[in-house]
Amino acid sequence: MKNKFVASVLSALLYTQGLLGFAAVASVLLKDRAHAETMTTGIVETAVPAAAAPAR
Repeated sequence: MKNKFVASVLSALLYTQGLLGFAAVASVLLKDRAHAETMTTGIVETAVPAAAAPAR
């Protein structure tokens, strides 16, 4: 009976570790995507006003 309990606890720990690993990978991918969007937006915002400035 004790072996089944230990096996179920270990299974739960492995399942939890898998979920945390998946969440970590997802957060890194989402952070990289948000960072890339910020960098792209920053480049466009700084380039457009300089190019659109009227010549004197």
